[in-house]
Amino acid sequence: MRAIPSTLAGLIALALLVAPATAQESVTPPPKPDEFQAQSGNADLPDDPPLNGSEDPPLDALLEGGGLVRGALTPAVPYAPAITPQTGMPSVGGPAPVYLVARLSDTSPTLTQGVAWRVYSDTPGDDGTLDLVASVDGGDADLRLEPGSYLVHAAFGYAGRTSRLEVGTGVTSRTMLLNAGGMKLDAQFSGHEDIRVGRVRFDIYEREFDNRGERKLVAGDIAPGEIVRLNADTYHVVSRYGAINATVRADIRVEPGKLTEATVYHNAARVTLKLVDEPGGEALANTAWSVLTPGGDQVAEANGAFPAFVLASGEYQVIARNDDQLYSRKFKVKTAEHGEVEVLTSQVLKQ
Repeated sequence: MRAIPSTLAGLIALALLVAPATAQESVTPPPKPDEFQAQSGNADLPDDPPLNGSEDPPLDALLEGGGLVRGALTPAVPYAPAITPQTGMPSVGGPAPVYLVARLSDTSPTLTQGVAWRVYSDTPGDDGTLDLVASVDGGDADLRLEPGSYLVHAAFGYAGRTSRLEVGTGVTSRTMLLNAGGMKLDAQFSGHEDIRVGRVRFDIYEREFDNRGERKLVAGDIAPGEIVRLNADTYHVVSRYGAINATVRADIRVEPGKLTEATVYHNAARVTLKLVDEPGGEALANTAWSVLTPGGDQVAEANGAFPAFVLASGEYQVIARNDDQLYSRKFKVKTAEHGEVEVLTSQVLKQ
């Protein structure tokens, strides 16, 4: 073989130094998943104000306490960890690796936290129940199960789904589509005035009635602004302002992979009752109270010097009993006009 002249060798070396490096595979940033679009149902009672849904709440809102990851919607399968002594891969005939992930919809990112996984045997025991084989709380589930048939339940808040899983001797991967979304509720006075006095809570029921004519409670005592994770469906929502008669009802639809925000509007106010000898006087203790509708139906009752109620807007009659004497007056409740209702001892109820 002929030797390469030193000058030529130098040129070749220089060419190698300045030659471009092998092009690396370009990475395109994954598209951001669609943001939730707010949707709300219409009030099902003619007297109730309509619900208004806000537009385009952020996707991350549904994740509060639940966790989603923005990123490419990479399928969960196949899942094949490297077979090395460090991976703990089972030997043939032993437990097999099972990898489970969940999504709210087929276009939603993978849930990274807030999922409760429960794996059951598919054959009932002697007592008729299914044996719990494994459980994992978090995002995905990385399990080792004996080959066979199982029932897997994934719960995300009040949403959940059960699916049959066949485990073989190799790696088993499964993506569970929960077909679920979220609901976020708020309440205001008519006229879009914030409710700062009193307590508002929501109850969420199934829309349909059972054979006893009742709706099944799905989630109760929900505070304004709380995100409730639910299966995609239409729900009957009851908003309770106070504990008497200030109630608004509506049917609201939850879409898969979306957060539905809705605001209900109350016509009500908080009133405090006082029995006094003169306007602005000191309230008399040991007084029993009854609040009635104009038709005579009892709305509320209490004992004490300063009972307070949240009442729906309208006309009422109050009766105060003190020392076996009855006193009465009529009053009107106007939306968001909180205040005192004084009953004078000169207003003796004629019997």
